[in-house]
Amino acid sequence: MDEFYMRRALRLARKGEGWASPNPMVGALIVKEGKIIGQGYHKKFGENHAEINAINHASESIEGATFYVTLEPCSHYGKTPPCAEKIVDVKASRVVIGTTDPNPLVSGKGIEILESHGIKTKVGVLEEECVALNEKYFKFIKTRTPFVTLKYAQTIDGRVATSASHSRWISSGPSLKFAHKLRSHHDGVLIGIGTVLKDDPDLTVRLVRGRNPLRIVIDSSLQIPLNARIFQNQEKAKTLVVTTLRCSAEKLARLEGMGIEVLFIDKNGQNHVDLKKLLVELGKREISSILVEGGSKIITSLVKEKLFDRMLIITAPKILGKGIEAIGDLGIEKMDDSIGLTFDKVYRKGDDIIIEGLIQN
Repeated sequence: MDEFYMRRALRLARKGEGWASPNPMVGALIVKEGKIIGQGYHKKFGENHAEINAINHASESIEGATFYVTLEPCSHYGKTPPCAEKIVDVKASRVVIGTTDPNPLVSGKGIEILESHGIKTKVGVLEEECVALNEKYFKFIKTRTPFVTLKYAQTIDGRVATSASHSRWISSGPSLKFAHKLRSHHDGVLIGIGTVLKDDPDLTVRLVRGRNPLRIVIDSSLQIPLNARIFQNQEKAKTLVVTTLRCSAEKLARLEGMGIEVLFIDKNGQNHVDLKKLLVELGKREISSILVEGGSKIITSLVKEKLFDRMLIITAPKILGKGIEAIGDLGIEKMDDSIGLTFDKVYRKGDDIIIEGLIQN
C-alpha cells in the first residue's frame, strides 16, 4: 500500500508546479487505520509546506498515523518552522518518504529527527518518480545554477521559419496553449535580441492560468526598441535586460529611466554575453529554472556549450524546404562528437508531435 499512497501524494505535489519554486513541489498524506485523514501540498513559495497543510486539514487525531511525503521533511528554520519537528509533535508513528532532500540544510537531518524520537521511517518509495518531479529543484540546489529547458517549434523538415524569417504560426493552437503553460512552470523565460526585433513577443502567460515568469532578454549592445512589448505590463511581469559594457550609455540611461533593470555580464570571445556567467548570476538571484524560447543563435550557443538540461521540440506536420534551422553550426564533423539526448517523453498536442529529451552527460 505504500506505493499506492505515495502515488496519491505525487499527484497532490504536482498542483504546486509553477508556484512553489524555488522550493520543491511536495505532497503529503496522513493515513490512519487504512483511511486518509489529511492531505496537503506546498501551494506557494513562502507559505506552509505540504506536511503542515496536511496536519491542518486532518479530520481527526494524528497520533499513531502514517505520513506519506514525496520529499524528506525539512529540519531547519527558513520561511517556515521545521516540518520534521511538527510531525514529532503530533505523534505520528511512521513516515514514508519518497526521496531524501539534496539541500545540505536538510539532507538526512529530517530523517534523523524523526528516528531520534522513535518514529519509524521508510525512504525510497517511488524514488525515481519523486526525483523526476523535482528535476529543476534538484539541479538548482546541487549546482546553484538554473535548470535550462530549450523549447522551439519546427516543421517536419526542421525549419523554425521560412527563408524570409516568417514563423507565425508553425505549431497548432493546442501547442501554443501548452507553451504558455510551460512559461508558468519556469522562473524565467529567456530570448535573444533577434527574437525581439523579429517577433516583438510579450512573453507573459495568457492562454492558461499561471504565474508570469521573469522575462529575460540577451542584448549585448542594447539594440532593443524602447517600445518593445516585453517592456509592457511590468507590474505583472518584470523584465531583465542582459548586456555587456559595450552597450550605449544613452540607451542604458533611458531604460533605467523606464524602471527596467539592466544586468551587465562579461563578454565572451565573440563579444557576446558569456552565457555560463549569466546562468551563475541568475542562480544567485534564486532563478531556479529558465525556459529558452529563442532565437536560433541563443539556442545554438547553449547547445554548443552544453548549457542546457532538457530540450523540448514541437514538430508540426508542415514542410518548408529552404528556411531557418533551430540549431546552427556546432563545429561538429564526426558523428562520434554529436551531442546526445535521452528521449524522455513523446506525445501529441493538436496536430503536432512533441519530443522531450534530456542531455546525456
